[in-house]
Amino acid sequence: MVTIILLLSCDFWAVKNVTGRLMVGLRWWNHIDEDGKSHWVFESRKESSQENKTVSEAESRIFWLGLIACPVLWVIFAFSALFSFRIKWLAVVIMGVVLQGANLYGYIRCKVGSRKNLTSMATSYLGKQFLRQNTGDDQTS
Repeated sequence: MVTIILLLSCDFWAVKNVTGRLMVGLRWWNHIDEDGKSHWVFESRKESSQENKTVSEAESRIFWLGLIACPVLWVIFAFSALFSFRIKWLAVVIMGVVLQGANLYGYIRCKVGSRKNLTSMATSYLGKQFLRQNTGDDQTS
């Protein structure tokens, strides 16, 4: 049990800190500011023409397939442990569901957050342009 939990922790760390950054250009973390407030940061790599590393479509599909399949597999293990009354293994299964689910949630927030940031930037820009046009017309009249 201890070995499986240690391997799950290593897998969580590797996917969160290495694989996600290299394969799909996404990363997430938590930091605490001076006031003691916890802030979650979800970011995606900005695509630039200068950067030689591009995200491969095949690598991206493998990453997302593994990221989605692992929590599903751990949930199946959870039901199997419950229905076979092997409660001692339930702790390992719960750790698997939590760690794999956390990675899935973090990367989904990174992927969705990057689109949301673009949308909010576009809305903010259009709002500023609209405001400038309206205040510019009012000042000249």
